[in-house]
Amino acid sequence: MKFETYPDREALMLGLADVIAGQLSEALNRDGRASFSVPGGTTPGPVFDILSGVGLDWAHVAVFLNDERWVGEDSPRSNTRLLRERLLTDKAAAAQLVPLYAAAEKPELALEALAEGLAPHLPITVLLLGMGGDMHTASLFPGADLLAEALAADAPILLPMRADAAGEPRITLTAPVLAGALNIHILITGAEKRAAIERAARLPALEAPVRVVLDNATVHWAE
Repeated sequence: MKFETYPDREALMLGLADVIAGQLSEALNRDGRASFSVPGGTTPGPVFDILSGVGLDWAHVAVFLNDERWVGEDSPRSNTRLLRERLLTDKAAAAQLVPLYAAAEKPELALEALAEGLAPHLPITVLLLGMGGDMHTASLFPGADLLAEALAADAPILLPMRADAAGEPRITLTAPVLAGALNIHILITGAEKRAAIERAARLPALEAPVRVVLDNATVHWAE
């Protein structure tokens, strides 16, 4: 785990956006394509705002979420909705959004089709993750119903996930997909989350699911 500390949150968002843009640009120049997997929630919003105005070849960037709540885009709880509002605007509006939600009663009914859509964009070029105070990342929650399956080396690309802390049913990228990303960044703020991620490094993944990516991750932190 590499740890980058910033003087304040504004510097964190600017610095992280610059690193991500550089890695996407490098992949586009080398391969002519790139993939960028991102978290939901409000914390990464400023990073998205900055990246949306960066002059990359966005038409050849596939963007998809780490996980999604099983709700439609009309819900304020939709991560896809946030992504459209904060990242896929301005120059980044040209990016390809690979869906992690479909209009089905439950995630199991759409799992196969959604995974087929993601497969051509793996391994992930740049992975940006968040982490909860319980040390979950994506929708890999401690105590979740299918956590052990999602942590397995032979896990499929996607799994549905249900946990008390999750609220709605979720769909999530699994541990091997996350850990297989070429560039892994974790964005956290505040003393509580710094303590949590340092604790996670000493715990098994079943107790601290973020552990599955820590060995090769750069953690970006500000108070």
